[in-house]
Amino acid sequence: MIAAWPTPAGEEYAVAFDKGRAHRVLVLPAWFDESNKLRRFTVEVMRRLDGSGIDSFLPDLPGCNESLAPLETQTLESWRTEAAEAAWHFSATHVLAIRAGAMIAPDALPGWRYAPAAGSSQLRALLRARVLSSREAGREEDRDTLLAQGRQSGLELAGYRLGAAMITALAEAGLPASVSHRDIGQGDLGGAGLWLRAEPDYDPKQADALAVIMAMELLA
Repeated sequence: MIAAWPTPAGEEYAVAFDKGRAHRVLVLPAWFDESNKLRRFTVEVMRRLDGSGIDSFLPDLPGCNESLAPLETQTLESWRTEAAEAAWHFSATHVLAIRAGAMIAPDALPGWRYAPAAGSSQLRALLRARVLSSREAGREEDRDTLLAQGRQSGLELAGYRLGAAMITALAEAGLPASVSHRDIGQGDLGGAGLWLRAEPDYDPKQADALAVIMAMELLA
């Protein structure tokens, strides 16, 4: 279930449901704090795809999870490159991009974007959390000052140390237009998005719904 794969940044790991089947889905996870909140949901969707006869692969992006690469050196472009490398290594036929994972989904693969989020909106959420946390601790910080600091020398946001290049890119990154990927909204799954909850949680009905949508379209 755990596979290693080589990248330009060094060896990384992936959760893999690989039985050599025809349909092979590269799963690009949510980022930062949302990744923690959606991790179990993501793997449970993969389990359901496996039960439907579909292989899937969830790679660690460099700097995340078990990766030994420093997050601070990563850029939006380097993550796009890594996503394309993972697609090639695992011989992916399709992609599922979750939330900000849509920012790096390879256009060469057909697939889906679940509740896609722009890089700029992810950065705003991280900055907002930093401002609120500082206020609770009796410190006054504001978004514009933090963003200027981040563009110059990087910034720690929600426990993640992001480099200046990543912050600059995210600040300017709208959601890419795509003709290869179909958007799946939260309304298609029912209930509120799990990333909105205060703590990591899981809803089997939402995992069922997303896996069914994908399996029906892949196996039709």
